[in-house]
Amino acid sequence: MDLTRTRTRTTLHAVAELLLAGPQYAASGTIRLRVLPAGIGTVAAPDLRLEGTELTGPGGRHPLTGTYAEAAAAIGVEPRSLGDVYRDSVAVRAGDAIDVDTDRLAALLDALARGAAALRAFAPPQEPVLWPEHLDVGISLDEVNYGVSPGDASLPEPYAYVGPWTARQGRFWNQPFGAARPLAALGDVDAIADFFGEGAGRAAVDPPRDVASS
Repeated sequence: MDLTRTRTRTTLHAVAELLLAGPQYAASGTIRLRVLPAGIGTVAAPDLRLEGTELTGPGGRHPLTGTYAEAAAAIGVEPRSLGDVYRDSVAVRAGDAIDVDTDRLAALLDALARGAAALRAFAPPQEPVLWPEHLDVGISLDEVNYGVSPGDASLPEPYAYVGPWTARQGRFWNQPFGAARPLAALGDVDAIADFFGEGAGRAAVDPPRDVASS
């Protein structure tokens, strides 16, 4: 396991929840975030962003250093957990120190950027949403979820996924929730979009999984 990548992913998750989505939820009532060319940001007030290794907000700019509480104060917001909104709140407190590897962070942000671009190529009318609960960028179309995750406990590296609301059976589906492919194996934006397209096709024809016998 790449512990540096895991710590950096946890930091990115904490920034998304405590410093972006949490303050936005307090002010505007939404937890939705968006993917930027080299970072992530809010979709409503206040305008909060992580661009590279720099945070920006009403209070100005601040490097991704210190504690989460100190970083929040520097950009003019109060850190806020979303443990009262969803179950999988990040296990980080406002007083914890920010622990990030800049190269790993850049790779994770690039994975989210490629994911958002692939989703737009696959389904142009849809606007990808970065959800802070699992830190994945995704859309839902015809009762199928599509997206890219920077990794998690089950699949530690960035991956693209297709998740039908009703599980399917067949060779394409390699995960309990549907199908996943590492971004390292897929490559560029076009290949990720093609994976989404293949998943849409398989979801349309493959039969539902027999849960009782699986």
